[in-house]
Amino acid sequence: MTSHIAWDSAATALAVLLLAAVATWLLSVRRKDVSIVDSLWGPMIALSGWTYALTAPQVGPAAVLVLMLATLWAARLTWHITARNWGHGEDRRYQAIRARNEPNFPFKSLYLVFGLQAVLAWVVSLPLMAALAGTTPLGPIGLFGIGLWVFGTVFEGIADWQLARFKSDPQNQQRVMDLGLWRYSRHPNYFGEFCVWWGAWLVAASVGGAWTIVSPLLMTVLLLRISGVSLLEQDIGLRRPGYADYADRTSPFFPWPPRRAAAKLNGEATSCDG
Repeated sequence: MTSHIAWDSAATALAVLLLAAVATWLLSVRRKDVSIVDSLWGPMIALSGWTYALTAPQVGPAAVLVLMLATLWAARLTWHITARNWGHGEDRRYQAIRARNEPNFPFKSLYLVFGLQAVLAWVVSLPLMAALAGTTPLGPIGLFGIGLWVFGTVFEGIADWQLARFKSDPQNQQRVMDLGLWRYSRHPNYFGEFCVWWGAWLVAASVGGAWTIVSPLLMTVLLLRISGVSLLEQDIGLRRPGYADYADRTSPFFPWPPRRAAAKLNGEATSCDG
């Protein structure tokens, strides 16, 4: 019975996300800019969590904490992405997708961009469903998961703030960011995101939701191989001449002290988003 109820909530959450995707798609067609889908990622995750909470017959003792963490994470990320993209037009990544899928890209983007994002967000949010439904208090594993979740949110936020501050200086336009957290990882914001979802999974696993490991595994693949590190580093060396030297001395993902043997370029910085 519990499994049936949980999957009813999951199905409802998926339907809500698909509706949100369609509404945002309609706005993107009017604006001729599918980049707004990036700002939708955080709200989709939070919306899933709230849908699970509102449709479940009862929630566990960790429900308030889980919803609070998911909502704060989503709010910060949405603010950051929206502020970063505001007034810049369609992102070059989506321009490339548009060029590859003409003619009729406005219609194709409904499923290639917005529908796909809704399904991915639904899968990633599954630990929230399990964590909210858990009826037992969080044990050591769950508490460690909460700590990792908070750490990842703060780490990601600091990395994004450092990068935004660096890029706000016109003198840094062609330079590579190797300051702050970016000195120890070429993508510290993605590492923070990695910690968030493994932390959320530990919370879910501690109350019987270990099966939701598909969520952090999917996020790890996305961050490292698909839409994250791999995609962003395809051409960043062409746009930022000092990036090769920075890459030689800096860990690609997990924070680690820079290698001393590599030459250091003075005052250069990197962007996870180019």
